[in-house]
Amino acid sequence: MVISYGALAGLIAAIAFLVLVLFTIPVLRHTTKAIEEANKTMQTTNESIKKISEDVNGLMGQTSDLLDKTNLLLADVNGKMKTIEPVVKAAADLGESVSEINTSSKKMVKRFNNRSRFSGAGIVSSVLAATLARRKRRKGED
Repeated sequence: MVISYGALAGLIAAIAFLVLVLFTIPVLRHTTKAIEEANKTMQTTNESIKKISEDVNGLMGQTSDLLDKTNLLLADVNGKMKTIEPVVKAAADLGESVSEINTSSKKMVKRFNNRSRFSGAGIVSSVLAATLARRKRRKGED
């Protein structure tokens, strides 16, 4: 049996193709497994994204309710602040008045201390008048 060069070349090509196919089959199997894993990962990712979207929608609804309640509370606080504002202003005015009274009291004490000859007599007469008034009240002569 004599094989021609063309037949030998065909046989070599057939054997090379067979070797190529044999080495390609495992690569294709690994590629198929990788694609299946990628599909499973994509399905899991899609399910997770769907769940996260639902959670975010619920959270957005709660956030909207919270913002509405916050706005109502802020409006209520602003209304109460307007009610309290006159009280705060009156307290500030009272503080100024007390400060003015203190200043006037200090000036009066200075003037009183500067009147040295009448100051002792005035205090003694005030104490004496208060003592006499107390005695009258105790006796019922008031």
